[in-house]
Amino acid sequence: MRGSERVRDEEFDGEDVRIADYFDVVAGTSTGGLVTAMLAAPDENNRPLFTAKEINDFYLENCPKIFPKNGNGILGSVKSLLGSITGPKYDGKYLHSKVKQLLGGIRLHQTLTNIVIPTFDIKPLQPTIFSTFEAKKEASKDAFLSDICIYMLALNEVTQECFLQNADFFPIKPADYGKFLVLSLGTGSAKQEEKLNASKASKWGVLGWLYNNGMTPLIDSFSQASYDMVDIHASVIFQALHCESNYLRIQDDTLMGDMASVDVSSKENLLKLAQIGKELLKKPVSRMNLDSGTYEAVEMVGTNEEELIRFAKMLSSERRLRLGKMPLN
Repeated sequence: MRGSERVRDEEFDGEDVRIADYFDVVAGTSTGGLVTAMLAAPDENNRPLFTAKEINDFYLENCPKIFPKNGNGILGSVKSLLGSITGPKYDGKYLHSKVKQLLGGIRLHQTLTNIVIPTFDIKPLQPTIFSTFEAKKEASKDAFLSDICIYMLALNEVTQECFLQNADFFPIKPADYGKFLVLSLGTGSAKQEEKLNASKASKWGVLGWLYNNGMTPLIDSFSQASYDMVDIHASVIFQALHCESNYLRIQDDTLMGDMASVDVSSKENLLKLAQIGKELLKKPVSRMNLDSGTYEAVEMVGTNEEELIRFAKMLSSERRLRLGKMPLN
């Protein structure tokens, strides 16, 4: 997991509070969907089963087993490529058993806060969205969290968004957006090196689009477009309604080499990614330039860490208000 950081709300409300205590909706796809499920899954005391740190440790410990290497050097690369062409690159057996072990018989309606996990069903070629909202209304949609995660983890789309708690979530009117806090955590993306261009692409056949000089242009194009549309859509809405300070996107779009890969799981690479995540806290808040598609520092706002602390204070105040521990003024 690419250096995922967490909001440290326990500094304001004690060591026992968890992210699920503050957010009404937590959403994510692919690995973000697994993180979502782990954040909201209950233990035997109906408290969050995992802390954010335990989830981070889970990835550091299990990634090498989820994405095993096929050997070193040219032979390993050839074996990996042939395996990807003839079948799944990884059999998924370890991941499936681990998810079953972690989430057991927990069903969607049991989550401690509302979650939303979008997936894509290849049979009807339509999105399928698993949500606590639907699970509580229809028993047929109340799937096991482990099954949802296994079904969803085949996707390569990664994004996670958290929405501030609000029981009257729908319908949303334009004037209501100022009531929301949106925290969007990216998993990092490759630096835009402009290796591809129309002149080269115009000469490719099917194989060229599927694999070219170590890249997968077709998959990369669709995946990157999907990643960016989440941020673009949210940015446009919050900017148009003059409440952009309520939307915080934390993302690193300068990853290179192994660090930009989704499955290089060596200890060295994982530790580098964790360090990048820590360094990202000290960087200035950035927003996507809707014209260029790149992230640019926002003046007079501060660092990601400072914004997270600001968010944490607001979340803490809102929680106390709802629990009746703070006067309205």
